[in-house]
Amino acid sequence: MRTNGNRSAGQPLVVVGDVLLDEDVAGEATRLAPDAPVPVVEVAGERSRPGGAGLAAALAARDGREVVLVTALGTDPASETVRAMLPPEVRLVELPLDGTLPVKSRVLADGRPLVRVDRGGGVPGPPGPAVRRVLDEARAVLVADYGQGTAAAMRQPLAEAARRVPVVWDPHPRGRPPVGGARLVTPNEREARWFCGERDREGDDSLRAHSRRGALLAERWEALSVAVTLGCRGAVLARAHCDDPLYVPVAASLDGDPCGAGDCFAATAAVVLADGGLPTEAVGLATEAASEFIAAGGLAALAAGDAAGGRARPAPAASPAGDAAALIASVRGSGGTVVAAGGCFDLLHAGHVQFLQNARRTGDCLIVCVNSDASVRRLKGPGRPFNPAADRIRVLAGLGCVDAVVAFDEDTPEALLRRLRPDVWVKGGDYSVRDLPEAAALREWGGQTLVLPYLDGHSTTELARRAACAAP
Repeated sequence: MRTNGNRSAGQPLVVVGDVLLDEDVAGEATRLAPDAPVPVVEVAGERSRPGGAGLAAALAARDGREVVLVTALGTDPASETVRAMLPPEVRLVELPLDGTLPVKSRVLADGRPLVRVDRGGGVPGPPGPAVRRVLDEARAVLVADYGQGTAAAMRQPLAEAARRVPVVWDPHPRGRPPVGGARLVTPNEREARWFCGERDREGDDSLRAHSRRGALLAERWEALSVAVTLGCRGAVLARAHCDDPLYVPVAASLDGDPCGAGDCFAATAAVVLADGGLPTEAVGLATEAASEFIAAGGLAALAAGDAAGGRARPAPAASPAGDAAALIASVRGSGGTVVAAGGCFDLLHAGHVQFLQNARRTGDCLIVCVNSDASVRRLKGPGRPFNPAADRIRVLAGLGCVDAVVAFDEDTPEALLRRLRPDVWVKGGDYSVRDLPEAAALREWGGQTLVLPYLDGHSTTELARRAACAAP
């Protein structure tokens, strides 16, 4: 989760809403039951984690910031389980719960949900002085409303908070409307239709229609902005009486379990606003974070402790162009040749593109190993790189000849190559193979090192010099 780092000491991000206990029973389904036409799931494992506002709080705390979770918990076993599973970065401030905590149980086969069973539920009590003190200290507030009554019980203090600090409201059809003055409201497509009174889920699906719904809801809710999330299509950011919506697409195609992606979107947006960002920045980074969450495997990819604790997870090494490890296994499994190429690729030019296209032709897939920002700075000196690693990775991943991109922090990619073990290592420029330290590493597993020339007359240094000369 990336922010501008402008935190205020002693001012936490406060998450208010309904916590659930999420349970997943996962396995394989290869046959039907003899007594009914339903699949039989051979259970391989079970996982439990805080859901709803608990998941949102854990995701918001992944970068180590202080997060306060205001929610209703009781004395039932599910409430005790959630208390034990919340991460240390999340401080809990409780409302009383008359009843039991809702439990949401999913049965998944081959990673896909087959059925969900919901049980339990209670009525949250009124907020006490501790809750009001927390809201007074908040840097920003995220309301994760799952329709269980916590947001309704907190309505008056939340309305007061919205006049002081950014409030992000993730609404639910069974909940109450957001308080006036919310900085950003984040309904998904289905919820936006519901709130607009459209019961036909097959209605107008155009971006214009979604932005029109967002603008209508922003006016109705007296919200500064409304982001209608569209799943694999991204999000539309709209404002009341504004005909100029912002569309934020998803950078890569998504194929995975979207459960939890909405919480990831809302948590990221709240973090960005807490750090002084604008709603446009918040929606852009939130869309990116939610898509990366799904691409990385979503909730299933998190270890049980990590899913519950929301501890900081390193960003995946591979870009949206593909997961390097899975790609290598697939290509090798079919008898193909794995090719890797490397460089800084600071200002991508025609020479780089020709080099990468030629490298791809030497095998069946191409993995680009790109120097991190720190590595480029050590190699090229102050002022470099011109483009940060995230931008360089995204540009490289967008090339049709590139199948995956992996960053490395060292001065040379030797350690990374020993992990990837490509069949062919390709370097561009006027090197000789014997001068490359990576060549010795390739020989360890019988790999081959090639040097391909760049297109004459093209270099990052020359591009930078010409740009500087052209500047007024």
